[in-house]
Amino acid sequence: RDQPRSRGLGDVYKRQTEGCSAALLINGEVIDRFQVAPREHGNLILPMVDELLNEAGMTLQQLDALAFGRGPGSFTGVRMATGVIQGLAFAAELPIAPVSTLTALAYQAGPPVEGQTVYAALDARMGEVYWCEYERSDGQLKAVSNESVIAPAALSVTQGKQAIGIGHGWGTYENELTQLVNASELLLLPNALPRAREVAQLAVSMVRDGQTVSADNALPVYLRDNVAKKKAQQQS
Repeated sequence: RDQPRSRGLGDVYKRQTEGCSAALLINGEVIDRFQVAPREHGNLILPMVDELLNEAGMTLQQLDALAFGRGPGSFTGVRMATGVIQGLAFAAELPIAPVSTLTALAYQAGPPVEGQTVYAALDARMGEVYWCEYERSDGQLKAVSNESVIAPAALSVTQGKQAIGIGHGWGTYENELTQLVNASELLLLPNALPRAREVAQLAVSMVRDGQTVSADNALPVYLRDNVAKKKAQQQS
């Protein structure tokens, strides 16, 4: 159907772990595709985008903006996601909202509960996690720590009475992280993977507030700059 411009926001999110997903947000409603398929993201992501646009009866050029999970995450995954979003944005001349992978993961934990703490953790391999802490206040989810890639034992954790631990970092390091958090009520969601649905939802306010970048300025966030060097240090 004929859709006017300035009604949609598209998100391409190529997971830095096992999941690959894309989402299309139009007038507050989200349709998405998600598939757990390690090493198949390159074959899946563009067909997912085409399916969503066809389902909505839209073209890429009719969207307001694009969004992507800019990391932190693995070098290969973040680089691939960045390349895909840049290509689409250049082709359609659209701005890009770069959304934190960890924030999108934390947002998946559900509606804000005042005073609740959300600990987002993704397994970064090499004995480390990608980590960020969030608090829910005034109906919003706010980061209260810097994003980091760090060994669980080296974390300094803000103690929350009611907390949610989300992401597969909790599956890998459940004992270590549970002891560090020491919350009286801790809900664990260790199987959660970041999804395009939340990336698109978070990007809405960024687009509204002008927090977008051009395609050539859509940069990935790795946190871990030199994987090979770290491996060599650990082996030694």
